[in-house]
Amino acid sequence: MTPPRSIPVAVGPEEDRITVSAIERGGAVVAPLDRASGLVWTEGPSRFPATLPSNVEWVQLPSAGVEAWFDAGILAAHPSVLFTSAAGAFAATVAEHALALLLAGVRALPEHLEARSWQPERFMSRVGTLRGSTVTILGAGGIGRALIPPLTALGADVVAVNRSGRPVPGAVRTVPVAALADVWPLTDHVVIAAPATPATRHLVGEHELARLQKHSWVINVARGSLVDTDALIDALTARTIGGAGLDVTDPEPLPDGHPLWTLPNAIVTPHDSNPTTLRHAAFADHVAANVARFVAGETLAARIDSTQGY
Repeated sequence: MTPPRSIPVAVGPEEDRITVSAIERGGAVVAPLDRASGLVWTEGPSRFPATLPSNVEWVQLPSAGVEAWFDAGILAAHPSVLFTSAAGAFAATVAEHALALLLAGVRALPEHLEARSWQPERFMSRVGTLRGSTVTILGAGGIGRALIPPLTALGADVVAVNRSGRPVPGAVRTVPVAALADVWPLTDHVVIAAPATPATRHLVGEHELARLQKHSWVINVARGSLVDTDALIDALTARTIGGAGLDVTDPEPLPDGHPLWTLPNAIVTPHDSNPTTLRHAAFADHVAANVARFVAGETLAARIDSTQGY
């Protein structure tokens, strides 16, 4: 039997034990970097090695979003190395958070939470339902695909927007991003789950917001840069859309006193859809699965495409 390849664990005193166990579950052993075929990295780009030994073929990064790694020039500095992200590892948790934000908005929970007296007449016209609505998901990757089943279970139709236009299971329609303009007349609510790249900056801006309906909620669990914040504030203030549920913002962190904190139709959570308490176990499962593929010589999950930026 061929012995398993050796893969080093780079950093993280608390995470080391979890990551080492995941590597062993995947069928490999932990070894020093100069004798390893792969590297599982557990921190951000600032401490990443300036050079890698020639024996390293693969690097597993700890995050789903990798724009910081591109900005730091890490991938460009190691063109012969295959990099994979954690895309998909946290999909179920983030999709659950997106659904919570959407339901909270549609059911007018922020206003209910502010109420201090029994006044049903105030809310009767504000409370809506997902049943019979059309929810557009911008970015039908792991998060988007995880969100489709609960949305359809609640009676919503899902329009998926992806780069290729290749049909997404569970969606009533899949639209390539090049035809995004066709989507807005069909849409009741929007969930943004696309990667952050130069091409997706302000994917939802003034023009797109203007084409939504007065009851439409915009949910962003991707990156703040995908939404034009100034245009969003204008739409929320004028109530030309129903509201926004944001786990990510631009700028981030969102400063004290920013208008999004005080607008009654904005829900802001501090980028905690994937909390640390849940992240480690999910990343470990992702590592174990990718290590097993690496050992078997199979295609790795969440390969990063340098030309696409994710």
